Amino acid sequence: MTSSTDTTVVPAHHYVPENLPTHIQHYINGKFVDSVGGATFDVLDPVSNENYATAAAGQKEDIDLAVAAAREAFANGPWPKMKPRERARILNRIADAVEAQEARLAELETFDTGLPITQSRGQALRAAENFRFFADLIVAQFDDAMKVPGAQINYVNRKPIGVAGLITPWNTPFMLESWKLAPALATGNTVVLKPAEFTPLSASLWAQIFKDAGLPDGVFNLVNGLGEEAGDALVKHPDVPLISFTGETTTGQTIFRNAAANLKGLSMELGGKSPCVVFADADLDAAVDSALFGVFSLNGERCTAGSRILVERAIYEEFCEKYAARAKNIVVGDPHDPKTEVGALVHPEHFAKVASYVEIGKSEGRLLAGGGRPKGLPTGNYIAPTVFADVAPDARIFQEEIFGPVVAITPFENDDEALSLANNTRYGLAAYIWTQDLTRAHNFSQNVEAGMVWLNSHNVRDLRTPFGGVKASGLGHEGGYRSIDFYTDQQAVHITLGTVHTPKFGA
Repeated sequence: MTSSTDTTVVPAHHYVPENLPTHIQHYINGKFVDSVGGATFDVLDPVSNENYATAAAGQKEDIDLAVAAAREAFANGPWPKMKPRERARILNRIADAVEAQEARLAELETFDTGLPITQSRGQALRAAENFRFFADLIVAQFDDAMKVPGAQINYVNRKPIGVAGLITPWNTPFMLESWKLAPALATGNTVVLKPAEFTPLSASLWAQIFKDAGLPDGVFNLVNGLGEEAGDALVKHPDVPLISFTGETTTGQTIFRNAAANLKGLSMELGGKSPCVVFADADLDAAVDSALFGVFSLNGERCTAGSRILVERAIYEEFCEKYAARAKNIVVGDPHDPKTEVGALVHPEHFAKVASYVEIGKSEGRLLAGGGRPKGLPTGNYIAPTVFADVAPDARIFQEEIFGPVVAITPFENDDEALSLANNTRYGLAAYIWTQDLTRAHNFSQNVEAGMVWLNSHNVRDLRTPFGGVKASGLGHEGGYRSIDFYTDQQAVHITLGTVHTPKFGA
């Protein structure tokens, strides 16, 4: 992308945190190790696009070692047999450690991902809360018991399953790793984590955090590497009965196919192209605030981004004008500057993808803001917040996940058309609805094809609620008790009281 566009800019400088590692290793059975074959890959930061470290590149033999360690810790170690309160104490110590180094975590996350520092700080606190939440949940949890007086007692015995394979994305890596690690460990499983290759830096901190908290060796294992190598070997490993994956839909389809041979349990949170529907009776200023935050926070690299904004015709032009004016004022630049609202995209490959969609959009919609690299930021993976209006429902920028600071705005005439447009994609992760009409709000919510709906609200989620999508956006749900369900086997036990009345075949 050669074009540049006027926007509010914080000049980028190459801020480098102190004491960065120059080489990132795997963590297997309580030890930091390199790949058996010595393979590595380069890791870059998105402001300079310069390599700052190498990372061990996991292959099948490295995954085999990690799974063997996790399997041994599950079969013969203390972790699965600990009382919930004992595990909870360790989980709370993990949360304490995360909170204690919040500033360092945020600094490393911002350096590695390009996320604005103010948003990285929130991710660290959310990661700690995930561990506290599941520490509380496993202590408070109880299971069903059913009685037929004098005849039978039936109860549910919940058991950890074994080795969980966790494959995580690069957009908010540390927080999303905690999202899977906390319930998997809380329920007594052992894990092998394969973090995203673009962002291995913050994941490397988990090992020391867990060790200091008292997690037994072998319970947590980490193998860095490419999805096609380390991720593929983890998915195919016969001793890994569970795979939890967050990432792009086509990768999810590959995992689905590769997991079939061993009939693995799958939880997959995939892509999204979520609608934000604004009716004429909405609180317009609140809707603009939310619709801006929903697609431009986290650099637009968020699965739940409301990247298709559907606006009722009566307020369409007013909405577009207000939205575009605000988008032009969003501060783009140095991710480490507290004034920055949109930082650098994670990697040159992803920058090229998003930039290509911006060019496609110029022939599919009316460009109201952005449209290129911001002036004053000649290097780094920067794209100005980009707004296209009058986008047709069959346009690529309406249908395809861009995963960057790019939004498509489309008008509608009535409720039926709004619902039709909202459901007119292969995805179904989130939906945002703005209206003062209570009946309309609930009817629309129940008919929109989305796993999660926010009414007159931006993306604020209670950890007790299910997280997941429909259609091409996912398979299964996690969050709260749904995570407990995924990471445990529920065994029904039946006991007869008194005389057994069984038909006497062959008597």
